[in-house]
Amino acid sequence: MYNTLIRGFSDSASPQNSVSTFSLMLENLDSPIDSFSLAFTLKSAANMRCLRTGTQLHSQSLTRGLHTHLFVGTTLISMYAECGCVEFAQNMFDEIPEPNIVTWNALVTAFFRCVDVKGAERVFNLMPAKNLASYNLMLAGYTKLGEFEFARKVFDEMPIRDEVSWSTMIVGFAQHGYFNEAFEYFRELHKLGITPNEVSLTGALSACAQAGALEFAKILHGYIEKVGFVWMIPVNNALTDTYSKCGSIDMALLVFQRMPGEKSIVSWTSIIAGLAIQGYGEEALSLFHEMEYSGIKPDGILFVTILYSCSHSGLVEKGDEIFDRMTKFYGITPEIEHYGCMVDLYGRAGQLAKAYDFVTKMTISPNVVIWRTLLGACSFHGDLQLAERVKRKLSELDPKNSGDHVLLSNIYAFAGKWKDVATVRRSMAELKLVKTPGWSMIEVDKVMYTFVAGFKEDDAVIKEAYEKLKEVMLRIRIEGGYVPEVVNVLHDIEDEEKEGSVMVHSEKLAVAFGMGRLTKGKIVRVVKNLRVCKDCHNVMKLISEVYGLEIVLRDRSRFHSFKNGSCSCRDYW
Repeated sequence: MYNTLIRGFSDSASPQNSVSTFSLMLENLDSPIDSFSLAFTLKSAANMRCLRTGTQLHSQSLTRGLHTHLFVGTTLISMYAECGCVEFAQNMFDEIPEPNIVTWNALVTAFFRCVDVKGAERVFNLMPAKNLASYNLMLAGYTKLGEFEFARKVFDEMPIRDEVSWSTMIVGFAQHGYFNEAFEYFRELHKLGITPNEVSLTGALSACAQAGALEFAKILHGYIEKVGFVWMIPVNNALTDTYSKCGSIDMALLVFQRMPGEKSIVSWTSIIAGLAIQGYGEEALSLFHEMEYSGIKPDGILFVTILYSCSHSGLVEKGDEIFDRMTKFYGITPEIEHYGCMVDLYGRAGQLAKAYDFVTKMTISPNVVIWRTLLGACSFHGDLQLAERVKRKLSELDPKNSGDHVLLSNIYAFAGKWKDVATVRRSMAELKLVKTPGWSMIEVDKVMYTFVAGFKEDDAVIKEAYEKLKEVMLRIRIEGGYVPEVVNVLHDIEDEEKEGSVMVHSEKLAVAFGMGRLTKGKIVRVVKNLRVCKDCHNVMKLISEVYGLEIVLRDRSRFHSFKNGSCSCRDYW
C-alpha cells in the first residue's frame, strides 16, 4: 500500500506527500523499504529539487545496500542532476557495477541539465551502446542550449530517426527564433512521408506564430484538416494562437468556433489573448463573460489576458472592475503579472499619478518589470519628473539594464535636454551597456526575410528594400504631406540628419520590401521585436492611404492594422 501511494504522489503536483508517506513507512517496521520505495521517493525529491531530502534518501539506500541497485542508482543520478550537482551524479554512476543504457542516458541528461555540454559529449562518446533515446537526448540537450551546429551533426549521423527526433529539431529551432530552419525540417519530414505528431505540428505552428508566417500557417492548417488532426484540442489551441499572432483574427475565431468538444481554459485564453493584442477590448470582454456563463472558472493566467486587453484598449474602468472581480468574487490573490497589467492600464491612459500611487500600495514588493512599465509610460507621455524618480528605483534593482537608460534618454531628448542625454549615454558606455537592436521580419513566398536598421551596400535584399523605400518616402512626402517625427532620434544633430536616421528603421525597410515583392492587393504583414516609434506609425498610416494598401504590423506588445490612413489602435499604443 505504501509503495502505491509513494508512486502516485511522485507523479502528482504534491511530490512532498510522497516523502511524507516514505517517512511513515520508516516508522512502520512491518513495511520493509525496498528499491521501489526508494526510487520513487527519490523521484519526488528530484521533482522538488530538494538536495537535502535527496541526500537523506541516499543515506537510506546506503544503509540498506540499495545504492548500487540499477533502478535506485539511476534515480539517484537524476536526482543529483535536478539539484544541479553533476559531480555527485558522476560519482554515483561510477559506483554502479554494471550500468545499463538507461543509466548511461541518465548521466548524459545530468550533464546537459547542468549546462555542461563537453561533459555530455564525453559520456555519449564513452557509451558502449547507444539506442534511439540516447541520440534523442543529445538532440534535446543541444537544441535547448541553442547548439544547433552540433544538433544537426548528431541528427545527420543518427542511424534511425523517429517522430521525437524530428519534433525536437522543429521545436528547438522555433523556440530559438530560427523559423526558416523549423519550416525546412517540417517540409523534409513531410517529404519523407512521415506523419508529424502533435509536438511537431504545434512546434511548426509556434514558429509561424512567432514569425508571423501566415501563408505557411495556412498550409499547416490544410494539412491538419487533411490528416484528421482537427480533433486534437492542443493543435486547435495552437492554430488559434497562430492565426491571432499572424494578424488573422477572423480565422482564429473560426478555428475557435469549430473546435470539437468542450473548450478548455487554454482555448478561451488563446482566443481572448488574440482579440486583446489586436485591440478588440470590448469583444475580448464579451467572450470573457460568455466563458463565465458556460461554467468555466477563469484562472490567474486568463485574468492577466483580460486585464491586458483592457490596458491596450483604454478601458480603465472595465479594468478596475475586472481586477476587483478577480480578487473579491473569485478569490484569486493578485500576482506580479496582474499588478503589472494595472500599472500598464493606468500608464497608457496617461494616469501616471494613479499608476505611481497604485505601485506604492501594492501588497507585494514591486519588481523591475513594474517600475519599468511605469518608466515606459513616463517616456511615452513625457513626464520627466516622475521618470527620474522611477529610474532611481530601477537603478537600485537592476542598474545594468540598457532599456531603462534608453527610456530615460528618450524623455531627456524629447525635452531637448541634450546634456542629460549625453550623461545617460556616457553612463551606458561606462557600464558597457548596448541598446537592443531593432529587427523586423516579413514573409514573402513562404520565405522569411529579416531587416535591421541601417543600410548595407553589399546586401542585395537590403539594397532592393532601400531603393523601394526611397521611392515610397518621396511619394508620401509629396502626396501625403509627410513630416518626419525627428523627436524620436536621440542625438543632438541637425533635423536633416535625423530624417535620414528615422527613414531606415527596420519596419520601414520590411514594408518597402514587401511592397516591391508581393502581388498587388496582398496585405503586407510585418513582425517587429520592439515597440513601433511614432514616426514609423505615421509612415504606415500614410502608405496605407496613398497606396491604398493594407499593412498589418505586430510590434512587441500588440497589432497595428493600417488601412485608409488610419490604424486599428486608434493611435493608442
